[in-house]
Amino acid sequence: MDTPPTPLGSPSGAEDLKDKIVEVLKTIYDPEIPVNIYEIGLIYEVEVDPDNVVKIDMTLTSPACPVAGTLPGEVESKVAAISGVASAKVDLVWEPTWTPEKMSEAAKLQLGML
Repeated sequence: MDTPPTPLGSPSGAEDLKDKIVEVLKTIYDPEIPVNIYEIGLIYEVEVDPDNVVKIDMTLTSPACPVAGTLPGEVESKVAAISGVASAKVDLVWEPTWTPEKMSEAAKLQLGML
């Protein structure tokens, strides 16, 4: 017997949507580093509220990052385009400060840091 799809407003629906968001985040790259922004640790938090409004806290490798003016907007527009997302907002945060320790093992391996 087939089970109906989980409504996006339900807890597991929000988790499914969050998984889709992470998939999209893994397609976005900081042009100076050949690793996606999720694996490099620039995404601090992804929240999906019951109305499927997405809030993302992200940082950059430094406040002087040349993509500071464009990368958050790219993240916001790509996440907002995901089916099921009502809207998306990116908050650029500087605390805690990004350090290479925030990178995933896969990112460190890709950059030859292991």
